[in-house]
Amino acid sequence: MTTRIAKQKTPGDLLKAVQEKTKVNLNVCYQCKKCSIGCPVADQAESPPSEIIRRLQLGAGDELLQTGLIWTCLSCETCYARCPNQINFAAVVDALKSLAVEKGVADPQGDAPLFNRLFLNAVESYGRAYDLQVIALYKLGTGSLKQDVDKFPAMLKKGKMAILPPSGADKGRIRRIFKKAAQNKGTKA
Repeated sequence: MTTRIAKQKTPGDLLKAVQEKTKVNLNVCYQCKKCSIGCPVADQAESPPSEIIRRLQLGAGDELLQTGLIWTCLSCETCYARCPNQINFAAVVDALKSLAVEKGVADPQGDAPLFNRLFLNAVESYGRAYDLQVIALYKLGTGSLKQDVDKFPAMLKKGKMAILPPSGADKGRIRRIFKKAAQNKGTKA
């Protein structure tokens, strides 16, 4: 498979921006591909982690910001744990997402943005994730109401999901975090 890289006007601009946001030196990557081998979603993305790093090294342009992996990455940090050079690829993905949103090229596929929004709304409201609410609203939003409904009783029985919203979280502190994040949105930290 041939991958074409559209170089930016000034080669390395995207690489420089990612490295400034993450404080991660991507130039130490020697393409051992341990990150890609361990990535649970690499087989579902058109570009695995090692390829994204290599494309950045070669001066990839904004087309890299439309890569599906940046929206499907689980941030599980398996890549980071496996990397002999300790490259935090999850931080790189977060920087690419941020740049995609800043430049207005963000076009995530699927229902990930819906889930992210619902999850963060629940955390902001309750101070913690309220799984039942997030799942119910997600199912309504995607129209997949009957999918996986047979798993619900087992999850309740095993204590994997609570019917009532969580309590005990410092909601004021969580709201201050969200307020601070909203104030800092688009600014360099």
